[in-house]
Amino acid sequence: MNAVQLIECPRDAIQGWPHAISTSDKIAYYKALLGVGFDTIDIGSFVSHKAVPQMADTREILKRLHDEGMLEVSSRILTIVANERGAIDATQVPGVTDMGFPLSLSETFQQRNTGASIKEAWQRLERVKHHCERHDKQLVVYLSMGFGNPYGDEWNPNVLSDFIGQLDDQIQPQIIALSDTVGTASPEMISAAFDMAIPSFKSIEFGAHLHAHPQQVESKLAAAFESGCRRFDGAIRGIGGCPMAQNELVGNIPTEHMMAYFENLDAWKLQNKRAWQHAMSIAVDLFQS
Repeated sequence: MNAVQLIECPRDAIQGWPHAISTSDKIAYYKALLGVGFDTIDIGSFVSHKAVPQMADTREILKRLHDEGMLEVSSRILTIVANERGAIDATQVPGVTDMGFPLSLSETFQQRNTGASIKEAWQRLERVKHHCERHDKQLVVYLSMGFGNPYGDEWNPNVLSDFIGQLDDQIQPQIIALSDTVGTASPEMISAAFDMAIPSFKSIEFGAHLHAHPQQVESKLAAAFESGCRRFDGAIRGIGGCPMAQNELVGNIPTEHMMAYFENLDAWKLQNKRAWQHAMSIAVDLFQS
């Protein structure tokens, strides 16, 4: 099967944007995105407001979108949660279908991103899983540094395989998105990871959350796609990255580039051109340097 799922990540674009974006501007942007026909929209997070202040209005945004009937669409709605408190918050607002949990293969990055060790994060993930099951939410584990890391922490396909095996045995997530958080993965590393993971763990759907320099976008997409990945995250104009990485970040994969690439392969088709053009227009105004 060649058809791909595209996940639009405005949360990833907005959370690290240096200028405050108003709640009303976010809502207008999300309304446009909800009409495009993406498989999933990563719309916000229930994490520390101090750590990620741009996401402090996630609850209000979801409530207003729900009250206006804007969440009655085919797109799934994902929010990031980093602990049990966040998971509880996500179950108390309307419209959330998926919870994304940030886990890392790198001990260094896990500490930087969530202030916890991998062991502590794993315990948090178990509690998040409990709330997902109790409230019929889909669990998406974002496996940061999934293709290696710049910190010197051990990585190779065997390390990745062992880690995913533990997740499969103990957590049974529906989806694992392998994340190239700081854009250091080569196409060869991406191929090696998916060539190992997809045939080895058939009960798990694997996704790619890639960051890249503009000249690397197509080669990284091709590496993942040709190795069997059919779920891809992106952000319009390639805006955004993880504010906790503490490295000079390359951007997200631009959604418009993903769309063109996969349409050319007959693997994806735009459902609503007008909504897409409107979303692009808003993004140009919203993300002005």
